[in-house]
Amino acid sequence: MAAAPALIDAHGRAIHYLRISVTDRCDLRCRYCMSETMTFLPRAALLSLDELALIADRFVARGVRKIRLTGGEPLVRSDTLDLIRRIARHLGGGLDEITLTTNGTRLAEHAAALREAGVRRVNVSLDSRDPERFRHITRHGDVAKVLAGIEAAQAAGLAVKLNMVALKGLNEAEIAPMLAWAASQGMDLTLIETMPLGDVDENREDRFLPLTGVLADLKQSFDLIPDTHRTGGPARYWRVAGTATRLGLITPLSANFCDGCNRVRLATDGKLYMCLGHDEGVDLKTALRVDGPTGLDQAIDGALAIKPARHAFRIATGAAPATRRHMSVTGG
Repeated sequence: MAAAPALIDAHGRAIHYLRISVTDRCDLRCRYCMSETMTFLPRAALLSLDELALIADRFVARGVRKIRLTGGEPLVRSDTLDLIRRIARHLGGGLDEITLTTNGTRLAEHAAALREAGVRRVNVSLDSRDPERFRHITRHGDVAKVLAGIEAAQAAGLAVKLNMVALKGLNEAEIAPMLAWAASQGMDLTLIETMPLGDVDENREDRFLPLTGVLADLKQSFDLIPDTHRTGGPARYWRVAGTATRLGLITPLSANFCDGCNRVRLATDGKLYMCLGHDEGVDLKTALRVDGPTGLDQAIDGALAIKPARHAFRIATGAAPATRRHMSVTGG
């Protein structure tokens, strides 16, 4: 197939990073992410393994250098490792990295296989190390499984970065101890502001914790040095002096990060979303099934043309979510 043009959006931003939600299903029900009684897509509505691999192939051919598999929980899908192996064939041939974001509950049983398949780094969502608080946030999760998964991942040679959603009145007292623990274990920590995506059972305004204040508080206990390190995502980093650990902040609400956006997201139903905070998407599944690779390229070009300049997130009393899609559908 002839080479297609590079991925440049209407605002002149080059797209080098593709996030793929391989499933909207998850074995946890985190309060800020899902409602307690979720209705998931029928399996027939999901992209097949071959379709996911073909779409990834085309994005790499057009300049994507990093692919992250997300969900939902990607390890609940039985063929995720096969997909990783398919995509990993591009490593060193245009693709720099394939990574995974996981809740960690199944990481212990898959860590070695992930390393063998080509993954070198994983992000593990961990909002609390306290068993009761973790169970409350996730509604039924067992933090011991996640901690065992982190240990197994490190033993397998995977670098681990923790993702922690900062939740006012819930886990804010754990942020400094989480950073200290991460540093003691040789892990990075990224803090994330809660985002208004999908209908959940709680008021997000009550839990919104601006990370500008959190950073100021952390500087009272840690020597934090600004760092130019980037992983391709929206986080901005600080080094924790005297350690190998970096602290990342993802601040969609308190400090907009859209100017340098280099990301697009393939949802589990085959729609390509150009922004996490907008509803406009392009149906790559239908384009591929009806018109093959040519249709796929045309659909991608159409999506680039509608990528917005910035997201539409806001936290306010009575404000509707930025989009009705849950994070698990889009692949956050």
